[in-house]
Amino acid sequence: MKKIVIAGCGYIGSRVARLWRERGAEVTCLVRTQEHQAALASEGFTSRSCSLDDPTGIPTLDVAGCIVYYLVPPPGGGIADSRARNFCAALTHETAPSRIIYMSATSVYSESSGGTVTEESPAVPHSAMGKRRLDAERAFLEYGETAGVATIILRVSGIYGPGRLPLMQISQGQPLLNEAESGPSNRIHADDLAAVCLAAADNGEGGDIFNVSDGHPSSMTAYFNACADLLGYPRQPQVSMAEARRVMSPLMLSYVTDSRVVDNARMHERLKIRLAYPTMLDGLQNCT
Repeated sequence: MKKIVIAGCGYIGSRVARLWRERGAEVTCLVRTQEHQAALASEGFTSRSCSLDDPTGIPTLDVAGCIVYYLVPPPGGGIADSRARNFCAALTHETAPSRIIYMSATSVYSESSGGTVTEESPAVPHSAMGKRRLDAERAFLEYGETAGVATIILRVSGIYGPGRLPLMQISQGQPLLNEAESGPSNRIHADDLAAVCLAAADNGEGGDIFNVSDGHPSSMTAYFNACADLLGYPRQPQVSMAEARRVMSPLMLSYVTDSRVVDNARMHERLKIRLAYPTMLDGLQNCT
């Protein structure tokens, strides 16, 4: 029986946990809150709660021979991921896992003007969040090298799925960047991402990096418009880039100005994955 440990067993992690359980694996979930721990326990999963912000509070992690997924987001602020580094420090070489799969993000790439990125493209992120993601990648790769553990990096594009659509922004009529100035952005359906996580365990090798997207980029504006149409809301007003810099939140502005096309050929070829939702419109039909 395979043993799986999922650190950060939330929206994606719970999907990964259920898929592994369907295969007959023993799954242990590590979460932040006791409420989340209780919810997972109600589904029959072994679960533990702790904060990775405090290294002294991390329990002894018995992960010998396990497949470990690390899906915990970085903390806010700074350019280092202290949570990932605390987690790595809690892993011992004597009881090392068989492999680690870290869910990173495509924000690690330096390209932000609409060009295409492959796994070989420069990873020199401009944003602080991208820098924290890259720091976590390095932490896990360094641990894997010293402990002899196969470490696989998934650089994931924007995640959408049931319960994960931008309902608040749409219902409030928050402005969008006009289509003419809105560059390409990339997405992956939550169920497809969970399937990729299992395929990485099955077919990935130590040191592998995979871009994860559906391979059909569209603008952020097109995505929000499609979501509004699906949900039955009026489409949001559109503004110029100059106006967007004045009225958009810093987070939303970072989304609309950070533009690239993510090449997912390696994911298909090496992980042998067949996406259930290869386009945004396919996936949105599974989000109602």
